[in-house]
Amino acid sequence: MQKIYKSADEAVSHVEDGATILVSGFGDIGLPFELLHALARTQVKGLTIVSNNAGTGELGLSRLFKNRQVSKLIASFPSQPDSLHYYDAYEEGGVELELVPQGTLAERIRAGGAGLAGFFTPTGYGTELAQGKETREVNGKGYVYEEALTGDFAFIRAHLADAYGNLRYRLASRTFNPIMAMAARNTVAEASTIVPVGDIGPDDVHTPGVFVDRIVEIGNE
Repeated sequence: MQKIYKSADEAVSHVEDGATILVSGFGDIGLPFELLHALARTQVKGLTIVSNNAGTGELGLSRLFKNRQVSKLIASFPSQPDSLHYYDAYEEGGVELELVPQGTLAERIRAGGAGLAGFFTPTGYGTELAQGKETREVNGKGYVYEEALTGDFAFIRAHLADAYGNLRYRLASRTFNPIMAMAARNTVAEASTIVPVGDIGPDDVHTPGVFVDRIVEIGNE
């Protein structure tokens, strides 16, 4: 299967209205900027975005909110001082927010990739975040049931990739990348460099190519 695409625009061309997209990154670290900017150049709308943040300034996710392409955000930390386009869209009533604690968000995605229906966690028990959810006590401690999260697409950022789709991340930029790649039906990766198959040692493959569908080389932008 040919996985390498010539441009970010070509790599995201199969995204349709109403899609759920898992977007990696912690703040701006590990964020697939070029894929997001390519998506912002399309007319796709009604998106559900699953991400730790809501974008900053004029880059990345901010462009999708500016274009009013997002209808729902599932995130842990949307309220950053410079998430102005998200704030505007939210205050207009154009974006629904589902607030999820960071560890719970990661585990919901991991559970989705593992084929689980969900899990019980003590995080959020007895708070507004537990309203409408199943709760139970185990050994005297309260737990909340959280459903697994999956996506139609995952947009992720890698340091190295090969033609088979094997990926290696750089330091802290790994963030949500591995679990999002597993939890999506179609994973699109932007990579600084595409190397020959075999150049990434087996012990250095952070995401196996079986989880990756499309790759685009973007350099060190």
